[in-house]
Amino acid sequence: MKKLLTEIRTCTVCKEYLPLGPRPIIAGTVHSKIILLSQAPGRKAHEHNKAWDDPSGKKLREWLGVTDEEFYNPDNFGILPMGFCYPGKAKTGDLPPRKECAPLWHDLVWNELKNVKLILLIGKYAQDRYLKEDSKKNLTENIAAYHEFLPKFFPLPHPSPVNRFWRTKNPWFETNVVSELQEKVAEILSKAN
Repeated sequence: MKKLLTEIRTCTVCKEYLPLGPRPIIAGTVHSKIILLSQAPGRKAHEHNKAWDDPSGKKLREWLGVTDEEFYNPDNFGILPMGFCYPGKAKTGDLPPRKECAPLWHDLVWNELKNVKLILLIGKYAQDRYLKEDSKKNLTENIAAYHEFLPKFFPLPHPSPVNRFWRTKNPWFETNVVSELQEKVAEILSKAN
């Protein structure tokens, strides 16, 4: 696994499309229990070379009910974005993740992961790729139907401040779904490998 992560972190396949150049961000060990499948690192993650070290990450840790120490322990959480590098800015938020990363690297990473208990699908890009034909017509429907995807997958919205309007429109997520997510996460993290 360490060799593969080193190889991914030095990848330059789509360097000509990246406004800040390549800086692939990924984390995990063969023991990772929960995998975070998300879009792509943001600008701050690129600059600090650390995923989820921003307001989105703070909100995500709140939803998961974990401390920073628990979250950044790669035996607990593996970080596997759809695109490993910051893709650049769009009109609202960031550009979509680069399409090269997931087909090139994901299967190789999955082959190394031996202890996965739950996969969090954060955002529609991850949901469409991993739920395939079971993915609903939109993110809201995927999240409302989260029970259908358990015990393997748990779809989530992106915790970005940009998505605060979605959370305001869908208060059921934070009042009903988050508590079940926290229970599942706590149960998984409480068990030894």
